[in-house]
Amino acid sequence: MTAPATRRRLAYGRWTPFWFLAPAVLALFLIGIWPTLFALVTSLRRYNITRPRDGFPFIGLDNYVQVLTDPTFWDTLGRTAGFFLVVMPIQVALGLAIALMLHRPGLGLLRSVARVSLVVPLATTYAVVGLLGRLIFNRDFGVANALIGVFGFPPIDWLGNPTGAFVAICVMDIWQWTPFCALIFLSGLSMVPVDIEEAARLETPSKWALFWQVQRPYLLPGFTAMLILRSADVLKLFDMVFTMTRGGPGAATELISIYIQRVGFRVFDMGLASAQALLLLVITVVLARVYIRFFYREIEA
Repeated sequence: MTAPATRRRLAYGRWTPFWFLAPAVLALFLIGIWPTLFALVTSLRRYNITRPRDGFPFIGLDNYVQVLTDPTFWDTLGRTAGFFLVVMPIQVALGLAIALMLHRPGLGLLRSVARVSLVVPLATTYAVVGLLGRLIFNRDFGVANALIGVFGFPPIDWLGNPTGAFVAICVMDIWQWTPFCALIFLSGLSMVPVDIEEAARLETPSKWALFWQVQRPYLLPGFTAMLILRSADVLKLFDMVFTMTRGGPGAATELISIYIQRVGFRVFDMGLASAQALLLLVITVVLARVYIRFFYREIEA
């Protein structure tokens, strides 16, 4: 065996793949697995950090029973579901319209510029989106009141009344995440075989038939992933809403993540907050399975 071959064999040993994977596995454990395990242990204890002298006794499933019988928890969860049911259909409809428009042949440079522009809202952090929302919907100098003033309507205290505040956070979420839906749909449309799509365009003048029979099957996998990601994102949405309204006025925009933050970091009942967070994890997993069951379809070759 030659010397270079010997050196290559010594350089790549049995544990080499492990050392390449070790940093990623360690980061996953520290960032994802360990906090989840800690939350699971905490949820089974009476864990109030303002009373350390009382200790953290094991109480079993009492925290989960308290969560499931808490009407405020179900109210905020229902409000979060309502928020999702408002923003998600609009994001899907607008994203699909944008994707179909950009998928049309002959756009050239315009398509490239539009794709780059779609990334801008996604690259904006939640807190910054919340600050933009506070400026846009400000009663005295906000852009929203300036626009409706053009049509002769009086200024609205958007963030000072329950309906206006809820509409405001919905508008900002739609602005931020419609481009995400458009990019997902656009990637699905790019998977449609060119020859099949061109043949379908020649055979039928109906754009609806082209979409439903040819393009739709290639959109379903991305649509399923979109539903899973957006559901998880809405359930943990905190920064944007907290920056804009802090859950107010009253509890009009108090989504489930803001309620969990209030229980954990204002009441300091970390055991109860951990139980609530783990129940959200279970809800997310169940929703993911439902989406896959009803929406995901394999693309036939």
